[in-house]
Amino acid sequence: MGTMPRLQIDGLSLSRGRRPVVRGVTLSLMPGERVALVGPNGAGKTSLIQAICGLLKPDSGSVWLDGRDITTLGPRDRASALAYLPQDGTVAWNLPAIEVVALGAQFLRPDGARVRAMAALEEVEGGALADRGVAELSGGERARVLLARVLASDAGLILADEPVAGLDPDGQLLVLERLAARAHAGQTVVASLHDLSLAARFADRVIVMDQGEVRADGLPAQALDATVLLDVFGLAGSWLETPDGPLLTLKRRYSASDR
Repeated sequence: MGTMPRLQIDGLSLSRGRRPVVRGVTLSLMPGERVALVGPNGAGKTSLIQAICGLLKPDSGSVWLDGRDITTLGPRDRASALAYLPQDGTVAWNLPAIEVVALGAQFLRPDGARVRAMAALEEVEGGALADRGVAELSGGERARVLLARVLASDAGLILADEPVAGLDPDGQLLVLERLAARAHAGQTVVASLHDLSLAARFADRVIVMDQGEVRADGLPAQALDATVLLDVFGLAGSWLETPDGPLLTLKRRYSASDR
């Protein structure tokens, strides 16, 4: 790992209208880390990711990418420093899939970008989609194309907001395996996830947000301990040692009538 943080967030606070959605978040992420960002709906995960991308202006605090204040970066420098996979999965124009993916390699010559795009599509088992318009693809196929666009980038930081939402189990594991491979190669990967068991399997670090604040940050078994699971998610959980590593099992702690 390098000595300089890939991403440094200092005292970040952010409001939407008059409602605070991120409160005093301070985090430091290093190259090669594989981070799951988890929390209930409305915890502030998407707002934090969009602030890191520079899409939302914070009320206070700062975001640094590779030692550079994000507010000093122009669009080109920002695009070369981070790759963003948004939650909604929409594409404005019905471009062929390979052209959408090539946007992730925008700093290469067109022929090089196309080669990189095709390799990324093959990586997500989507080579057959290359010439099809993205508007004609199923939701799962489009998700693979948008993931490939991120994989075609060599940005140091990958931010993926709910990258497995709406995918079948095979598609979920494919997405997380490919993101994990990028972290193994030295990129920093942050993925917001709703499925806590999946987050625990994917990540080497879990950050738990609740009501805009970081409630826990550490190894999966530390960040998702019994107290956090109960206080933040209302769940009872236990960790089982398996040949493939620790496995998190969950059950509802309360029924609606108990609250």
